[in-house]
Amino acid sequence: MDPERSFWGRCNAVSILEVKSKKSQIKGMLMLLEGKKHQDERGIITYNNDFDASQIKRIYTIENASTEFIRGWQGHKVEQRWFATMKGSFEIFVIRVDDFENPSKDLTIKKYLLTEEVLSYLHIPSGCITAIQSKEEDSKLLVLADYDLGEITDEYRFSLDYFNNI
Repeated sequence: MDPERSFWGRCNAVSILEVKSKKSQIKGMLMLLEGKKHQDERGIITYNNDFDASQIKRIYTIENASTEFIRGWQGHKVEQRWFATMKGSFEIFVIRVDDFENPSKDLTIKKYLLTEEVLSYLHIPSGCITAIQSKEEDSKLLVLADYDLGEITDEYRFSLDYFNNI
């Protein structure tokens, strides 16, 4: 089976770019590194043995004010990010931008759902923007980035209604 086809067939909402993994290394496409869960009499462990954190320079969390609020559109030409849900669930919309100075309004929007059930990472590659909506109250999203805050000038924002198809 074609790996790209099987990936897109399994996903219904996730993020993008270069991911280093023991099992896969795919550039320029959305990547979901699926986590796992183990439960026994001692409790539960959620884990992701395929995620390579060697590129990470910054870690922060996002907690939206309400489930109605959508945080976006925001992204980077150079920086890449990885998202994982710590609590609750998030719907993440991703666009690969064609021109950061004047993007087309009808770009394809990919939609992904991340939950706390397993430690899955959605990779957002360089050149992508995101809009993020919590689907449950008090949800918390872990964000990892490959540049320190202020290391480069690379933040782009667009109004939520700029693109035609969210």
